[in-house]
Amino acid sequence: MATSSTGLVHSLSGWRAKFAVLALVWGMSFVLIRVGAEVLTPVQLSLGRMLTGALPLLAVLLLRGGRLPTSPRLWGHLFVAALLLNTIPFTLFGHAGQLIPSALMGIVNASTPLFGVVFSILLLSDERPDRDRLLGLAIGFLGVLTVFGVWNSLEVSVMEDRDSLVGMLLVVGATACYGIGTPYLRRFVAGTSHGALELSALQLLLGSVPLLLLVPWAGGVPTDLTWRAALAVATLGALGTGFAYVLQYGIVRAAGATVATTVTYVVPVVAIGAGIVLMGETLSWNQPLGALVIILGAALCQGLLRSPRAGRAGTRSPDHGVRPRPTNGVPETPEVPVRTKDPGTAPRP
Repeated sequence: MATSSTGLVHSLSGWRAKFAVLALVWGMSFVLIRVGAEVLTPVQLSLGRMLTGALPLLAVLLLRGGRLPTSPRLWGHLFVAALLLNTIPFTLFGHAGQLIPSALMGIVNASTPLFGVVFSILLLSDERPDRDRLLGLAIGFLGVLTVFGVWNSLEVSVMEDRDSLVGMLLVVGATACYGIGTPYLRRFVAGTSHGALELSALQLLLGSVPLLLLVPWAGGVPTDLTWRAALAVATLGALGTGFAYVLQYGIVRAAGATVATTVTYVVPVVAIGAGIVLMGETLSWNQPLGALVIILGAALCQGLLRSPRAGRAGTRSPDHGVRPRPTNGVPETPEVPVRTKDPGTAPRP
């Protein structure tokens, strides 16, 4: 009895606390993007968060006596992965942060798992569509259209129509990059002999190179950087990448991959709350409703929910006896390669 009580206390103070902190960190990232975008160009913002994300990972790697991979082939694949999972989407989010509220970014970003499923089916030979996945995709993309408010010509109360449309499309483009990058990472990087820490650090460093080349023509060195924006970017990089990676990996190890993927569905809720409370943002009624529809579709795609016909086949727990579906895309985060061919166990910072 004492052993059982001790285990329960350990569980409550362990992965559940990490889960809550991880959802908070990732949900708050959209507010931090919005704050940084007030004074920084998209390239400056993207470069800042990449470098501040890489430094904590490098520090931990050096303290552990590790070193970066040296294979040219692996460097090439990680460079492509960095473009798809870091450089391009981070820059697109920087643009979007200048046009739409942070809460709306978090809502549209909830479509990331949908794109992950689509491109995994297209690019990976062992991924096959089934009834629930196709249903989930249909429901999820219906949710995206609901967020866009297609029935009223994209009328959004808080922004000009054109800016709202462009901003939301930029976020869709970022989530599509995550969707392409996830199966690419699984196909060409997962399963290597290197650990997630060194691969993640190298990925962020390689992804910073194009931004370093572009930044002289995209704002240069910031001249009007405020402490508020600097702190936002540093927090976005250090916590949203390095620290969040440690949290996600700990959740996967302690509670299983399926539990870890459910953070996907909490992040938009945190983003909406943070945007409203901290930034004074307002949303149209269709946008939170669309977020719920997207989350429902994503849950079906990832196997966390099953349609009634599939549910009659059994009720086994997804972490006990049923292999979880791939976790294709945690919102607004750089992908982390791991030493496994099952993306369902992939920790993502």
